[in-house]
Amino acid sequence: MYTVRQMSSLSGVSVRTLHYYDGIGLLIPSSRSDAGYRLYGDADLARLHQIMLFRELEFSLADIRLILDAPDFDQRQALAQQIELLKMRRERIDLLIKMAKGIQERGVEAMGFEAFDKSKQEQYATQAKALWGGTPQWAEYEAKMKGEKRGSEAFMGEQLMLLFVPFGRMASDGSDPSCQDAQEQVSTIRAFITENFYTCTKEVLRSLGEAYGAGGDFTRNINEVAGPGAAEYAAEAIAAYCSEV
Repeated sequence: MYTVRQMSSLSGVSVRTLHYYDGIGLLIPSSRSDAGYRLYGDADLARLHQIMLFRELEFSLADIRLILDAPDFDQRQALAQQIELLKMRRERIDLLIKMAKGIQERGVEAMGFEAFDKSKQEQYATQAKALWGGTPQWAEYEAKMKGEKRGSEAFMGEQLMLLFVPFGRMASDGSDPSCQDAQEQVSTIRAFITENFYTCTKEVLRSLGEAYGAGGDFTRNINEVAGPGAAEYAAEAIAAYCSEV
């Protein structure tokens, strides 16, 4: 068994982050010492490997939890998909390096923007998530998307992003995330997700809120649309919403 500090030393993941993963149910230690300290086993270490690989591929914490907790999760299949995604990332980085060298040698006028295109990688990741995510939420989402016109998923995603704009204003105004306006906006977002994607229970919403404020793609994308601090503010507002009985 490993203590939390030994786990941190082995993985390079901070103790604080391990505590956070435990708190959100992403990586719960197998046991506790008589004094109540966290103790991790080999299965926990293997799960942390998966978490770190998914994070490296910019999956949100909410997606990772749904994937790893799926009843039909297949680690070998997941690793094969992860390797393919990592290869795609390496190819893209090679293109970016080639582009940067071209700018250095010939100037920016001679270069295009193809190296910045992540559509192939994102499309593959979406397919992989659907393959790994054998949860009721994924099944419901796929059922809702079946028969929809091409582009409707992207449109719904854009509409969801716009619902975070009020949070950007509230963040700049210094409003309390637990205020009535913020809580009503959280309720609106929850209803939108339920109507257009999958049933957004408080447990699912809590995981999404944590992902919004975790500093990854979710955070960057929301802040780009809704303004600086909107994602972090949304995370606090959702946490307040989900804490109510």
